[in-house]
Parts: sequence; structure tokens; C-alpha cells
Amino acid sequence: MDDKPQNNTSPAPQRGLHFWLVILSLATCIFISALELSGVATALPVIVSELHGSQFVWVGSAYALAATAFLPTSGGLAQVFGRRPVMLASLFIFAVGSAICGAAPSMNVLILGRAIQGFGGGGLASISQIVMSDIVSLQERGKFNGLLGISWAIACGSGPLIGGACAEHGQWRWFFYLNIPVCGFVAALVIFSVRLKTPGGTVKEKLGRMDWIGNIFVIASSTSCMIALTWGGVQFPWSSAHVLVPLILGLLGLTGFFAYEAKLAQHPIVPFSLLSTRTGLSGYLQTFFMPIPLAALIYYMAVYFQVCQGASPIASGVDSLGMSVVTAPSGVVAGLSVAITKRYRPQLWASWVLVMIGTGLLSTLKANSSLASAIGYFVVVSVGLGISSSTTYFPVLAPLPVEANASAVAFFTFVRNFAMIWGVTIGGTILQNQLKRNLPAQFSDSFPEGAEIAYSIIPLVRGLEQPLKDEVRVAFAKSLSVIWKFLVGIGGLGLLSSFGMKHLPLHTDTDKDWGVAASAPPDP
Repeated sequence: MDDKPQNNTSPAPQRGLHFWLVILSLATCIFISALELSGVATALPVIVSELHGSQFVWVGSAYALAATAFLPTSGGLAQVFGRRPVMLASLFIFAVGSAICGAAPSMNVLILGRAIQGFGGGGLASISQIVMSDIVSLQERGKFNGLLGISWAIACGSGPLIGGACAEHGQWRWFFYLNIPVCGFVAALVIFSVRLKTPGGTVKEKLGRMDWIGNIFVIASSTSCMIALTWGGVQFPWSSAHVLVPLILGLLGLTGFFAYEAKLAQHPIVPFSLLSTRTGLSGYLQTFFMPIPLAALIYYMAVYFQVCQGASPIASGVDSLGMSVVTAPSGVVAGLSVAITKRYRPQLWASWVLVMIGTGLLSTLKANSSLASAIGYFVVVSVGLGISSSTTYFPVLAPLPVEANASAVAFFTFVRNFAMIWGVTIGGTILQNQLKRNLPAQFSDSFPEGAEIAYSIIPLVRGLEQPLKDEVRVAFAKSLSVIWKFLVGIGGLGLLSSFGMKHLPLHTDTDKDWGVAASAPPDP
């Protein structure tokens, strides 16, 4: 297929009250998911200590894994039942998961709650992006994504502060409970104010067009890969069957999934046309590479601030503000520049260069480096991530007709979430393995074999005697440096993949089958 965009001419969407209420709903959904992502990292050391848990990586991975697994299904359900019912169901599931997390008596129950949260969060992420593509043309997307970026920035800025404050005062459970009234507010807004079109047809007919085999393929394969990545080098050696078998089966399953979607599926989740152009493939590769440093930085810069800089949970949240303060504005500026210039390649090239420079600078941090240096380097990479996070969907959608938006956006969101799991789990694996090598043997041997020691150690560092305290701080700085060097390589892969995209004109229309209904009253 040629890299040639196809247009479906449709009337310009109405920009009345209901349109802006939809935007408000999307922004609030983005706020919920970003708050959950950014806030847990600063509270996690206290949570692990109180619940006497050892499998800290699963607190992040369970959420991301469940969110990713549900993404293809949520996109299909949105086609069957419409956008609004799936949005409401996702909000309900997210609220239930939050309640379970808040009441969790053990680490296993917390991980279960995080998984349930993930199912809801995955639905919210998918529907938010799909609805945005329904009501805003690609040419205007940069401007409206700026509004969502502001919501994301507020959440990412307040999340570490709220999570850290709750943890520091022994009230980390309220960090999860706070999600419940927010979900209720959004649900009320959606029920009574948001009017979205839903194409006709019976439920039986639409369910028959869902790709059930493809859903099973992708859920099972993704889960298998993530189990292997979480176990590798921590609970089991990388060369053990416990790691290699699920990893190989997961990768083979994903390969089989794409082959099935291309050749056999009658109504594929991922139509082959999405990946059949050079520009589209480049866009999806960049979409995969971008969240890896984003997730790793959110989780492991908090570790650096708390261990090497001696910051409290709430202070590490303040130190992490640099990311949210610059990520959203840089994304807004990048989106506006695309809307003005109708070009997206220069912005993406610049973003990857900044990611490589910023992570390279982070890799030079020592245990005794100044806080200003750490925050400054963090800001550099955050600017790059802000630009790429707001522009990677342009090469994804530009080569496609607008009718393919829902499938393209659902797969785009799946790829992004799947990559975030890699950022958390690979970063955690590197940190765990490097700490085993760098920590004083007499200290690390005091922890059970197979325990994920990083988050078990963090609350203890302040009370350690010298010189052990400084030895532990140096060990963490050296171990984290390996993560930052790994992210330099990821930035290089992102830059390399960006050279494959062509400049294409951006759509000026939307799919006429979807969008804000003109006058229909809201469903009860």
C-alpha cells in the first residue's frame, strides 16, 4: 500500500456545548489515569514496607498488563455498543479496582486491585483516544490534544505530591479511595450531558463482527511476555525454563496474532493496512519506543530522589514536578506547531535527540550529585518525551482513511500501553540485578532469595549507620545509571525508526458515522 492518505468527506463537527462536554469528559479520564500512573511510584516504598511485600514490580506491571490486555476488546466493544456505554463501564471497573486497592490487607490483594484498575484504565485510555479521533480532524488534533495535555500535566504534577503526602502521613490508602468520587463525577457528566452517535444494527450482528480469536491471541501472548519479563533475573535466572518458556511462547503468540490478523481474520482488530505503509510502520515503532523511557523515568527517578538525595516521599514528588511542568507545555507547543506548519517530522526528530541527550546526562549522576543537576537533566529528557507523546500519532493516522481511525487508534493505544509495561518491568529487572551486584554482600544477603529488594531497602536507608548508608546510596546510583544508559539506546532506536516516515498531508475531516450527535437526547 502506498503512503497516500485517503479522505472521507464529512461535514465539519459542531462545536457546541455538547462538544466541549465531551472534551471535558476526555480530559477528566486522562486525569484519572495519569494521576494513578504518577502517584503510585512515590508511595510505593511505604506501601511495600507496610504490606510486607516483595513483588514490587507487579504493583506497576499488573495495572499496565491488564490495561493493555483489555485495549483490543474495549475498542471492539465501543464499535458494538457505542463509545459512551464502554466509557461508563470502564469508569465503574476503575472505581471498583481503586476500592480494592484502598482496602487491600496484603500485597497480593493490592496487585489484584491494580489489575482490576488496569482493565478500567485501559478502557478509558482507548475510548478517550477513539472519541477524540471521532470528533476532531487530524489537522486540528494538535490544538485539542493540548487541552488533554494540560489535564495530564496537572495530574502528573499533583500525583506524586498526593501519593507522597498520603504515604508520608500513613494514609496511602486514601490515594486510591480518592479515585472513587472522581469516577462518580465523570460518570454523571457522561450520563447526563454527553451525546455521541452510535451506528445502527443489532447487538447480535455487531458481536458477530468482533474478532474473538484475535482478542484471545493478544491477551494470552501479552500476558505470557510480561510474566517472563517480571520473573527474569529476579525470581528465576534468565536462562531458566520459567523465564524462557513464557517469553518464547509470548513472542511466538504475538507473531501468530499478526499473521492471523493479516491472513485469516474476517474483522481484524489490527487490519494489515495499518502497518502496510512505511510511514505508518515508523509511527507505530516510535509509539512503542516512546513510553519505555516515560514509564521508567516516572518509577525510577523517584527511587533516585528518595535514596541518593535522601528525599521523603512527598519531597520526591516535588522533585519530580520538573517532568510534568515541562512535558505538557512542550507537547502543547509541538501540537500547535504541527497545526500551523502541517508538518510533524522535524518535531519527532528533535524529540528523540533530546531523549538521548537527557538520558545520557542522567547516566552521569552520582550518589552525591547536586539536586539541581538531577532535576535539570530530568527536564531535558521530559521535553523530548512531551514532544514525542503528542506527535507520534500523526505518522500513524496520516496514511490511512478516516474510516480506519478507530482501529488505528485502538492499536496505537495498545502499543503505547504494552511498551509502558516494558519500561516498568525491564527497568525493575535492571535495578534488581545491578543491586545484587553493587550492594555490600553482607547487607543484600539479609534479604530472602528471590525477593525484589529495591523497594524493600528504600525505607531502611535513612536509618542505616555509616559507612553502610553511603555504600548503599552509591550502589543505587550505579544501578540506576545502567537504566539510564539503556534508555539512551531506546532513544537511538526511536530516532532510527523516525527516518522511515514520509511527509504526508493531514486529514481535514472526520468519520461521518461517529461524533457528537446534533440533537438527540441523552440515553437514560
